[in-house]
Amino acid sequence: MALLEERLKRERLDYSVVNASVSGETSAGGRARIDDTLARHKPAVVVVELGGNDGLRGLPVAQMKSNLGAIIERSAKSGARVLLIGVRMPPNYGPDYTAAFGSAFAELAKRYRVALVPNMLEGFGERRDMFQPDGIHPTAEAQPEILERVWPALRPLLKP
Repeated sequence: MALLEERLKRERLDYSVVNASVSGETSAGGRARIDDTLARHKPAVVVVELGGNDGLRGLPVAQMKSNLGAIIERSAKSGARVLLIGVRMPPNYGPDYTAAFGSAFAELAKRYRVALVPNMLEGFGERRDMFQPDGIHPTAEAQPEILERVWPALRPLLKP
């Protein structure tokens, strides 16, 4: 969050950043909270990065897509521009689940015509040194890499 705030300031873009995430939350939790969050913050841009915990729990991909779709719809209806950020599952979840999970984000972005970062860990996701001991959560050192993956898709949504 701090890196994004710094980037916005450096680029002279007058936006504040609100981190409305909840650690460990699934897409269902995000869906349950989105209306209140939109009403409270009235965002111009909503960045949706949810689904990873759905995947790690092996929840149905269709359920995740429904939840993310509702979040996108409600965000857009509120007037916010939406950026969807995808994540990938490790291959040990099986080829069918991994493929369905991975394609869900592109399908949602196409359906709702929103900006997409297909995989926020692309380019460094295989580097063990960029992750905490759990092998799932990126380290502080990975945060600049993540911003560099997200910025090209986020920047066009930001009005000077």
